Amino acid sequence: MRILIVNAGSSSLKLSLREGDREVAATTVERWEGDGHDSPIRDFIEQHPTPDLVGHRVVHGGPRFREPVLVDDEVLDHLDSITNLAPLHNPRATAAIREVRRLLPNAPAVACFDTAFHATLPPAASTYALPKEWNERWQLRRYGFHGLSHAYAVRRAAEMVGQDLHEMRVVSCHLGAGASLAAVRDGRSVDTTMGFTPLAGLVMATRSGSVDPGMVLWLIQNGDLTAAQLSDVLEHHSGMKGLSGTSGDLRDVLAERETGSPDAALAYDVFIHHLRREIGAMAASAQGLDLLVLTGGIGEHSPDVRRDMASGLEHLGLWIDQDANESARGDTDISAPNATVRTVVVKASEESEIARETVRAAPL
Repeated sequence: MRILIVNAGSSSLKLSLREGDREVAATTVERWEGDGHDSPIRDFIEQHPTPDLVGHRVVHGGPRFREPVLVDDEVLDHLDSITNLAPLHNPRATAAIREVRRLLPNAPAVACFDTAFHATLPPAASTYALPKEWNERWQLRRYGFHGLSHAYAVRRAAEMVGQDLHEMRVVSCHLGAGASLAAVRDGRSVDTTMGFTPLAGLVMATRSGSVDPGMVLWLIQNGDLTAAQLSDVLEHHSGMKGLSGTSGDLRDVLAERETGSPDAALAYDVFIHHLRREIGAMAASAQGLDLLVLTGGIGEHSPDVRRDMASGLEHLGLWIDQDANESARGDTDISAPNATVRTVVVKASEESEIARETVRAAPL
């Protein structure tokens, strides 16, 4: 079975063709304009065999879509109606869905949602302590994101350590320019660091992560800042970028730290502090910890972050083997022999998870 995977980001487009578990073709368009920019999709489809199914990544499913869903006109209309929940991502996803449907009218298409993995959060974890009327009127809740990455990573990690995921307490760390953690118990997400939006939680490359909402109100009232200005700064000019004066890319932060920059050193320390703290919080939500999973660009490729993260979490039973940590490439168990918690690095594969969910939801 051939499956076309369409991953539309806020500015990029990733396309891949899979046959079974094997990727046979892939391309990335770094600057994709969305609606009307149809040539990359058309060219990829024309250059490769016709797929049997199409799987689309959609960042936000809102409160309605808790599972992958077969796309029809009514589904698309609903996705249009919740654009304000993910204004940078969802319009790109629906533009890609419409274009692929036009080019491949006979191939069933499935929308796979980053928020769906966290639809299992218990009410105590998903509910904000706001007036009930507000939560109901505006559908306010902790949605969580990176669900496709977390879902694949925890399942693959359980395979690597030879244990049943449904019998483990797991903390999954998706660490990249955007970053989030998930607490997984009995194979289900029970807590996560991102919230109503992807701005909450960990310190990220350019996003602040969680900050005091009272401080945000104070800045509006006393700092001569508009809501639009604050939104731009919190999303694009904060995090490690705002603290270090670099691009916010971890590699740039580490390079600047090596030159003796106190700002870059502080940015890195703040990032690590929040990462350690939130791992502890997620372990509490999982009611213990058996397995720690690291994925995403930083999780996979930064031995510095893995080493410094683990230093300070020994009380949880987490110890890593430094030689294994330094040499880790791809899926690797980096646990020390004396560790009671296994720590593994998993190569991110949202495409694998999208393919799996597409097959599960398609009428074939």
